[in-house]
Amino acid sequence: MSVVSTPAGVDPRQVGWPTREGRAGRFGVVFAAVWLVFLVDSLRAGWRIAWGDRHAAAGWVGLVATVAFAAAYLAVFSWIRARRRRLQMRVPAREAWAMLAGLVALMLVMVVSIGQEGTAAVVYVAVVGVMCLPTRTALAFTAALAVAVEVSGHLVPGWSQPGGLTFAVCTAAFAMWGVNQLMARNLDLLAAREENARLAVADERNRFARDLHDILGHSLTVITVKAELANRLLDVDLTRARAELADLERLSRDALADVRRAVEGYRDLTLPGELARAREALRAAEIEADLPNSTDEVPSELRELFAWTVREGVTNVIRHSRASRCTVRLLPTAVEVRDDGTGPAPDARPGSGLDGLRERAAAAGAVLVTRTVEPRGFELAVTAR
Repeated sequence: MSVVSTPAGVDPRQVGWPTREGRAGRFGVVFAAVWLVFLVDSLRAGWRIAWGDRHAAAGWVGLVATVAFAAAYLAVFSWIRARRRRLQMRVPAREAWAMLAGLVALMLVMVVSIGQEGTAAVVYVAVVGVMCLPTRTALAFTAALAVAVEVSGHLVPGWSQPGGLTFAVCTAAFAMWGVNQLMARNLDLLAAREENARLAVADERNRFARDLHDILGHSLTVITVKAELANRLLDVDLTRARAELADLERLSRDALADVRRAVEGYRDLTLPGELARAREALRAAEIEADLPNSTDEVPSELRELFAWTVREGVTNVIRHSRASRCTVRLLPTAVEVRDDGTGPAPDARPGSGLDGLRERAAAAGAVLVTRTVEPRGFELAVTAR
């Protein structure tokens, strides 16, 4: 048995005949019952024979067989539909052939009892065959039914040529095959969508882990070294030990703030976070990146300004410089972003990004300087006064 497994996060009840609210439809059986209208001719023929002067028993048998065939068809349809709601697209061969044998037996009773009008059931047998059997087997089964209908129409005395019925068998089987293929593709799409979502979560998790390592890795190392140094200096140089402890407190507060901002989804700028994003952006733009691994020397009050500087400088490098290398330098009172690109045109006007950065720098008591680097390149620097 070939069973399609349910993708993670997918409700099996939403597969099949879904309603507008997402629940599995309850009118699939009613929809199937509507098509039983084509058995009306069989019922009419049985009724006519049952109330005629001759062969009344055959008419009643035909009526009962027709009603039993319709009920069996709806039962089979409901059972297969229930399996598909559980994403079990294939029917076990034993059950499939048993159901088909029962329907064929009832159809033969109809044909024997009421004549050619009973062959209307062959269309429903073909549909069930396509629903139950593998594609190649269903094709052979449908072809056999079509051939049987066509041959019997020409060989049985008193029967008319069944061209329309043969066509109906083929078209109904083809339509049901199309429905099966559509459902299989929908299941594939559900599985692919779930896999894409899983990969997106994994990629985001990896990116966050990488950025968190870039943000905290060096800071925690420095904090550990300074804590060990302060512990050794307690008995040797108390003044220096206190200075190291004060510096240790500053570094730990900055690291904690960086972690909080990172966990909040980077809603606020952090200097380590901007360096991590700059490294990824330059790598994506195929620009060699020379970026610092540490931000410990930068005072807390300058970190946000320097983060804005790194963001604006690297953005300009990627967009306008046509550079092959970008270098970022961090000092306690300055940050520099330099590239080896073409630099701005002589008559180019500063963009709004540089104007906004200049205003931020002025508000923080710093100055923004831009200059062309020889033999080629451009440098953006923000220096605290």
